[in-house]
Amino acid sequence: MIALASSTRSEPLSPRAQIRPIKTKVRPDVPDSTAPDQPAASVALNATFSVTDKPGPAVLVLEDGRRFVGRSYGSEGQTLGEIVFATGMTGYQETLTDPSYAGQIVLMTAPHIGNTGMNDEDMESRQIWVAGFIVREPARIASNYRATRTLDDDLEEQGVVGISGIDTRAITRHIRSAGAMRSGIFSGDLFGLSESEQLERVRSGAAMRGRNLSLEVSTVEPFSIPAVGERIGSVAVLDLGVKTSTLTYLAERGFEVLVLPQSVTAEHVLSLKPSALFFSNGPGDPAASDAHVTLLQEVLRAGIPYFGICFGNQLLGRALGFRTYKLPFGHRGINQPVLDKTTGRVEITSQNHGFAVDMPIEGIHDSRAGFGRVEVSHYSLNDQVVEGIRCLDINAFSVQYHPEAAAGPHDANHLFDRFRDVVLASQSANAGETK
Repeated sequence: MIALASSTRSEPLSPRAQIRPIKTKVRPDVPDSTAPDQPAASVALNATFSVTDKPGPAVLVLEDGRRFVGRSYGSEGQTLGEIVFATGMTGYQETLTDPSYAGQIVLMTAPHIGNTGMNDEDMESRQIWVAGFIVREPARIASNYRATRTLDDDLEEQGVVGISGIDTRAITRHIRSAGAMRSGIFSGDLFGLSESEQLERVRSGAAMRGRNLSLEVSTVEPFSIPAVGERIGSVAVLDLGVKTSTLTYLAERGFEVLVLPQSVTAEHVLSLKPSALFFSNGPGDPAASDAHVTLLQEVLRAGIPYFGICFGNQLLGRALGFRTYKLPFGHRGINQPVLDKTTGRVEITSQNHGFAVDMPIEGIHDSRAGFGRVEVSHYSLNDQVVEGIRCLDINAFSVQYHPEAAAGPHDANHLFDRFRDVVLASQSANAGETK
């Protein structure tokens, strides 16, 4: 049996042990993006870098052969991953340190990134997880009283290969039309590879469909976080890429939080006698997580309440007998509108998912796995994708978005209160049965 540590996470959430003064240097001249004699795919924008004196050239190569030449940003070298775009105008630190972005090259649609620097308090995990980073114009300096370093500092120190000075709007429109695809960034010596060699490397990279990334982002050892205030019970959290804010909000609701590696068994979870089970957000294809689906089904049959977010929503859908599918370009950003069918309210939510549950958004459906009646509780107002599931005959519900949203918005934070109420009601019902 895996033993739980009685203290909080043993390793610091931030990858840095010391605070260093911010370094800033002005970036030299770069060709004007408005010059009429430059081809669109080779445009570099006027900008500044915070650390690198003379950033070298870099190129973004897409699986379909499109190329965008700009300047290196962060570390130099090669990186491969699925290219996706995030629409938030703020919260880039939370995006970079969200484990759900593992294996993905993230393009920020906001044109100016890095102006508030980086700090230790806003880290959502112990490191940056994105495979690569794309921005239109990096900030010249970090200008915020909370900043302890620049974004470029962290990208370079953690080996994150990035690119700047390219037309992020054109790339975003292309992804919306063609869908998310494999991509690569090449800089430094690898910028000089032939176009055919770079494209071959991109096309030989791993596709997101069928990929299980839970092992890469999950905690290796279990740990616990004490409840804040009055303890109402314990919640077993399966770490599939959990964020720090999620654990904080659960503890603030009176839960002792037992964070478990993704490899645990249902037998071990039940041996802990938790008051509830929680599946976190995480990267990868839910169709490749059969073991987690089996675990969830066994715990649900034991009558333990369940709450899942993001990846946990997709796994609940699979546990109930529904299939999942890959979205063309996914939902990523902090401005995604969702309708709560129960209240009729529209909530602006933070999302990061490339897969979804295949279920009609209207009506009540029978679980194909024998868990009774199920309904879609929330759906996207942009494309009617399932954004929440509610079970009517067992204590289980989930949402596809991030109610913890550290960078905002906070419209859905009340879902942690709903989870607490479900657990308390279950405890009262069980107490009544034992009398």
